[in-house]
Amino acid sequence: MTRSTKQRAEILRALEDADNFTTAQELHESLRASGSSVGLTTVYRNLQALAAGGSIDSLVTSRGEAIYRKCTTSGHHHHLVCTRCKRSVEIEAGPIEEWVDSVARRHRFSDVSHVAELFGLCDTCAS
Repeated sequence: MTRSTKQRAEILRALEDADNFTTAQELHESLRASGSSVGLTTVYRNLQALAAGGSIDSLVTSRGEAIYRKCTTSGHHHHLVCTRCKRSVEIEAGPIEEWVDSVARRHRFSDVSHVAELFGLCDTCAS
């Protein structure tokens, strides 16, 4: 369980205000611009704790960069993320889940977990 602190509350508020996935550095810059004194190390530590606790979503981009978002969907879901602007869409997991279940049954596996995120260019960035 993550400990509630003033800094963690500031970080969560900033994530709730963000429309897209964000890096720790971008979030830190946003916090500093709004007058916060939260340090970058504190941002990293809290983002990792919040992601580990399931309070926020964390993805790793194809460049190996961790990005974070406070999602509107609390249940299991996946994302379609723009590689340029980081705009994201929460997508229905149904077809992916059916495929995972089918593969697991075919190979007689159980308790299968998976990570499935889609990356590309949104219509704005593509034009």
